[in-house]
Amino acid sequence: MDLGLNEKTALVAASSRGLGLASALALAREGAGVTLCARGRETLEAAAELVRVETGAEVLAVAADLREEGEIERVVAATVERFGGLDVLVDNSGGPARGAFAELDDDDWRAAFEVVTLNLVRFVRAALPHMRAERWGRIVCIQSMSVKQPVPALDLSNGIRPGTAGLVKAIMPELARDGITINLVLPGVFATARVHPGLASTDEAARVRAREELAPLGEGIPLGRLGEPEELGSLVAFLASERASYITGAVYQVDGGVIRSNL
Repeated sequence: MDLGLNEKTALVAASSRGLGLASALALAREGAGVTLCARGRETLEAAAELVRVETGAEVLAVAADLREEGEIERVVAATVERFGGLDVLVDNSGGPARGAFAELDDDDWRAAFEVVTLNLVRFVRAALPHMRAERWGRIVCIQSMSVKQPVPALDLSNGIRPGTAGLVKAIMPELARDGITINLVLPGVFATARVHPGLASTDEAARVRAREELAPLGEGIPLGRLGEPEELGSLVAFLASERASYITGAVYQVDGGVIRSNL
């Protein structure tokens, strides 16, 4: 299936590894030029080279701390300067710190709001003028299954992320008038270094051991395993495509069946 992404430009946040990198790879395989951004320059450059080698796509790597004011605007500006526009935004970020409610102070809540909600606000605000100029755009927000179902020991995420989903629903009609869609993707537990650092090892034996250690975690998932990052990347690419032109304001869970909500 031709997704209609050839010669489009995509910016994927927090994309040096894990679900962000998988999303960038999926978009690049469909012919999009891709901007990757993350804090660690060495890891970021390695990820950008991986995308170039595996897909042949044009890739821009911009090292940036997206928590700092002005950095998101700088990444968007660099993307537009390099590619001439911005068609697809994949908003992705590290999650809030772990912790139960009684352990959290005001600074924890402020930091969670900044890394989840304010990150999205700044990215959408910076991307909109470029998408509106073309009357076409795709925004995909990678959030968490805590949007639909509380996750134990993640009360910052449980408290912040549902409100971010509400924001997406609220701004969706305004964006739709300009041909811009915005959708949410809710990952469950995926086989990434965030779940087990050994999965990022360059040693094959270490990666195998990490998967063996994670096997019991997969047993608690209805499908009986953790998700593979490329499975989420495929959904992101579809939602960013011409083929998803009548989908907006939707919430997609990619969780192997963990979320039991009816909605």
